[in-house]
Amino acid sequence: MASGVALGDVLPIPAQVHPDSNADYTLSEDDSIAADPGAELPAGLLADLLRTPTGFRLPVVPAQGSIASGIALTLNKNADSALGEQGYRMTVGKGITIAANGAAGLFNGVATLRQLFGHEIETDTREPGPWKVAGGTIVDYPRFAYRGAMLDVSRRFRPKTEVLRYLDDLARYKMNYLQLHLTDDQGWRLRIDKWPLLTDIGSKYEVGGGPGGYYTKADYAEIIAYAAGRGITIIPEIDGPGHTNAAQSVYPELNCDGKAVPARNDISVGYSSFCVHSEATYAFLDDVIAEVAAMTPGPYIHIGGDEARATTPQDYRTYVDRVLPIVTKYHKIPIGWHEITKSDKLSAPTIAQYWGTTGDPSGTGDAAQEAARMIEAAKKGVPVILSPANRSYLDMKYTPQTKRGLMWAAYIEIDAAYDWDPGTYLKGVDEKAILGVAAPQFSESMTSLTDVRYMAFPRLTATAELGWSPAATHDWEGFKRRLAEHARFWETGGIPYYRSPKVDWPARAVPQFR
Repeated sequence: MASGVALGDVLPIPAQVHPDSNADYTLSEDDSIAADPGAELPAGLLADLLRTPTGFRLPVVPAQGSIASGIALTLNKNADSALGEQGYRMTVGKGITIAANGAAGLFNGVATLRQLFGHEIETDTREPGPWKVAGGTIVDYPRFAYRGAMLDVSRRFRPKTEVLRYLDDLARYKMNYLQLHLTDDQGWRLRIDKWPLLTDIGSKYEVGGGPGGYYTKADYAEIIAYAAGRGITIIPEIDGPGHTNAAQSVYPELNCDGKAVPARNDISVGYSSFCVHSEATYAFLDDVIAEVAAMTPGPYIHIGGDEARATTPQDYRTYVDRVLPIVTKYHKIPIGWHEITKSDKLSAPTIAQYWGTTGDPSGTGDAAQEAARMIEAAKKGVPVILSPANRSYLDMKYTPQTKRGLMWAAYIEIDAAYDWDPGTYLKGVDEKAILGVAAPQFSESMTSLTDVRYMAFPRLTATAELGWSPAATHDWEGFKRRLAEHARFWETGGIPYYRSPKVDWPARAVPQFR
């Protein structure tokens, strides 16, 4: 029997919840999903999610006024300013209505409704039901516009099917961006027609000596379309001036001495650099960015920029100042890791992604200096994505006993992942300067999708809630209670997760992760 979930007991927690115990709704096999023009994608996603476990047909039909039963996804004829571009209003009574100003809001409403049906909705077999949803109204909208994750497919290649599964995972929690770390020292993962050796040869390596791999343009288009069908935008990352050994190993003109470097599959960082003063470097980047921009409908291209230790400070600034205009030339907004704030020419709309370990510039070490530069840039109007490595990096170990992951930034237990405030993290920076949050995962130690997911869950839900829910709702005790109740969703859906001793988990229904 399907259990259902209390109206406010979802992840991330909604902004406003108004329960009505007299208005519970039970889905019927005769119900349909009515969709306004423009609501077809989220309606189709909802139907796909519900059909297998319920066994109901749930046809998607054109909306025709108010509904007597079933589910309706509607677009407001007059925009509701309280909801913004991504919010939604869900009413559960004689039927279920999700209303929003645009498709993004409807996708977010679908994510909430999915959880309200209870964990049985995640099964891949038909269940008996009944499929009951608690009555009342939810008015919900995000604190930050950007709520993302990063998946490193360069150091260890992740096949297309695994990227699609990770997109499914993100969509559950209203995450709306996935950054694909496509290039690094170990491998180049996206086909570039003008520079075919990048994938013909440069894709055949990965950490640990595996076979590597790459995405064809058709693969990449499929990933983008699949993401769009879940309300998620793909952001490609083309790293430089460091993390470039894979490209330099197949095209010697990218090296200052004109000689190809050996391919590598170790996990060292900071040893590679494009030849910053060679026009061949920028001709290469112009070709690459032009092709990537043409393939990418989303507004952003990430230029990397981190750990460029083999590039002098002045050469680094020269590189950033040359690459940013190439990105904008092809009508994309550049994002870079926070080191790009070393450029004197940095300004909006270019976005800086902060992966430092402190938001306090008052110290004396490198971390404080990085924070100071980031804070100065933010105060000058550069939008910020927050990914503090000791809070949000999903490749950090939970504890010293964790079998996967690294620990250079910190051991990150679930409470540490949750217990920080993006709005006040950078000292003296107004919350309005923060575009959002993102949870990166680098793949040096991730040998499978099981590893990727185990290291993501439950911490990914912490980042999702910090990015979505109002600051006033952030409460560790409430979060860990909802987290414990949510474990059944992962177990029913076959998602491995870390059972932190800091959470009172229910008895398991599946075996412990290896």
